[in-house]
Amino acid sequence: MDKTMRIALIALISFFFAVNCGPSAKTKELMKKGKDMFGTIPESMPGSEKDTPALIELGKKLYMEKGLSQNDSQSCNSCHNVLDKKGGVDNLPTSPGAFGKNGDRNSPTVLNAGFHVAQFWDGRAKDLVEQAKGPILNPVEMAMPDEATVVSKISGLEGYKEMFEKAFGAPDQITYDNIAIAIAAFERTLRTSDRFDDFIKGDAKALSDEEQRGLELFLTVGCNTCHNGPLMGGQMFMKVGVVNPYENTEDLGKYNLTKQESDKYVFKVPSLRNIAITGPYFHDGKVTTLEDAVKKMAWMQLGKKLEDVQVHQLVAFLKSLTDKERDQ
Repeated sequence: MDKTMRIALIALISFFFAVNCGPSAKTKELMKKGKDMFGTIPESMPGSEKDTPALIELGKKLYMEKGLSQNDSQSCNSCHNVLDKKGGVDNLPTSPGAFGKNGDRNSPTVLNAGFHVAQFWDGRAKDLVEQAKGPILNPVEMAMPDEATVVSKISGLEGYKEMFEKAFGAPDQITYDNIAIAIAAFERTLRTSDRFDDFIKGDAKALSDEEQRGLELFLTVGCNTCHNGPLMGGQMFMKVGVVNPYENTEDLGKYNLTKQESDKYVFKVPSLRNIAITGPYFHDGKVTTLEDAVKKMAWMQLGKKLEDVQVHQLVAFLKSLTDKERDQ
């Protein structure tokens, strides 16, 4: 056997063992831990079983409709951009409303929002339908004066009467409730799928070695204490600054609703799915980079100062949570 053939044979044997040996024991353990701890994002959102193509189509049109704002300048998509591979946000610290005034809180992503325990940072809306009604009448956001004005305006726009009739199965169906119902139906289609899901489903190569180290660190440091469940968040409320306080002491969180002392600085734990494309971070949007967010959260919530290499590994893992269709 000549030298060339020997090299080819060695390469073939090496390839055979690489393919057939499969993932290491450590990788297999991580895959199991990830599946047991988080699980994959469910295939459909609660309530979507009743959504029809006609309702979703109407909801998408309304979601993009700037006529839902008083001066025709703002749509739902203005602050929660789902087009062009965007992450369901506007990537601003806080969002300008119809007349230029900014809100007090960062616009959270609408991606996967239908899986959350409640809507808004303080949980004041129980579901997507209730949430959709808020910004339209908010004087800082879309600034419509009342429900009747909204219904009258949409009724006068071309095509909506027919679309509502098709979606709801009867004439004269343009109501404020139905507007919100349709928008929510579209939002329930905004489910994402990422490489971490692939990993815990059995694709060991879906995460790089560095990303796997980040996952392992995520579990050992204790990030999963609050960022748990399939969305790695969105399922509970927690005080910002459990161990060490956050600099912003002006926004009192749920306390503004409940007036209970225990709710001071309490906010909904954000989902980490798509976190790499939804910055800036925190309820006030004052943390610019994911690296700074990771360091600050570890210090405030866990009392831990992370080394740079740990931050780098955690961020690498968090980037694997970006929707594959939006990963840039």
